[in-house]
Amino acid sequence: MKKQNLAYLLAILTVALWSTVASAFKISLRYLNFYELLFFSSFFSLVLLFIILNIQGKFKLVLQSSSREILHSIAMGFLNPFFYYLILFKSYSILPAQEAITLNYTWPIMLVLLSIPILKQKISIISIVSIFISFIGAVIIATKGSLANLQFSNLAADFLPVFSAVIWALFWIFNIKDKRDKVVKLFLNFLFGFIFMLIFSIFYKIDVLQIVAHNWEGIIGSAYVGFFEMGVTFVIWLKALQLSETTAKISNFIYITPFLSLVVVNIVIGEEILLATFIGLIFIISGIALQKYSDSRILKTKNNDIK
Repeated sequence: MKKQNLAYLLAILTVALWSTVASAFKISLRYLNFYELLFFSSFFSLVLLFIILNIQGKFKLVLQSSSREILHSIAMGFLNPFFYYLILFKSYSILPAQEAITLNYTWPIMLVLLSIPILKQKISIISIVSIFISFIGAVIIATKGSLANLQFSNLAADFLPVFSAVIWALFWIFNIKDKRDKVVKLFLNFLFGFIFMLIFSIFYKIDVLQIVAHNWEGIIGSAYVGFFEMGVTFVIWLKALQLSETTAKISNFIYITPFLSLVVVNIVIGEEILLATFIGLIFIISGIALQKYSDSRILKTKNNDIK
C-alpha cells in the first residue's frame, strides 16, 4: 500500500474513533460523575501512553527532560488533561451531547482570537468575517434557533463547552514552541494532569476501590474514553500526518468529525438532532474553513515574497 493511501486510511480510522467519543462521554456519565470519569479515563490514557512510549523506545526521552521542560509539562498538564476535560465532562453532564459537541468545536476560532494578544498576530478582514460567521452558528445552537428574541435555553451551561474551547486553544498556543517529541509531551502532560487529578480526588473524596469493585460499566466507559479520546487516536493521527505527502491532504478530514458525532449520538444515545444544531454547526465549520483559507493565502503570499 502506498504511503499516502495508508495516511488516508489512518486519518479515516482516527476520525471514526473520535466520532464515537461524545456518545461514550454521555454513556459513561450515566455511571460516573464528571470528575470520576476524568480520574479513570486519564489513568487509562496514561497507562496506554506509557506502553506506547516503551514500544517506540522513547521512554528514555522522558528521563532526559530538563527541569524547564518538566515545569512546562506541569503547566500544560494542568491545562490539558486536567482543566480542559474537567470543564468538558461537566458540560456533557449537563447539556445534550449535540450542544456540547458543536459549541466545543469553536476552538479554532478561539485560537485565532487568543493569537492576537498572546502571539501578537494581526487579524485580517477575512478572519473577522470568519469569527462572526462561527459566532452566529454558536448563537443558533445555544438559542435552539430562536434568533429573533435571543432566548438562550441554558446560557450558563452553554458557556462550559465554549470555555473548554478557550482552554484547548490556550493549550495549543503554549505548545507551539515546545519542539519535544509529541508522544513524550503528551505522556508528561497526562502524568502531571493525573497528579492534579489525584489531589482533586482527595478533596472530592473519590472512592476508587468502591467504583472499581461495583461499577464495571463506568470503568469500561472510562477505559474507552481514555484509549480512544485521549490516547491511541492521537498517536494514529500523528502517524497519518507523518505518512501524508502534505498535512493539507488529510487535515480536512477533521471537519467530518462533528457531523459523524451527531449521527452516532442519534443512533447510540437516541438523542434527536435539532435542525438548529445542524445549521449552527454548518455556520461554525464555514467560519473555520474561511479562516483556514485566509491562513493559506497569507502563507502563499509570504512564500512568494521569499522567492
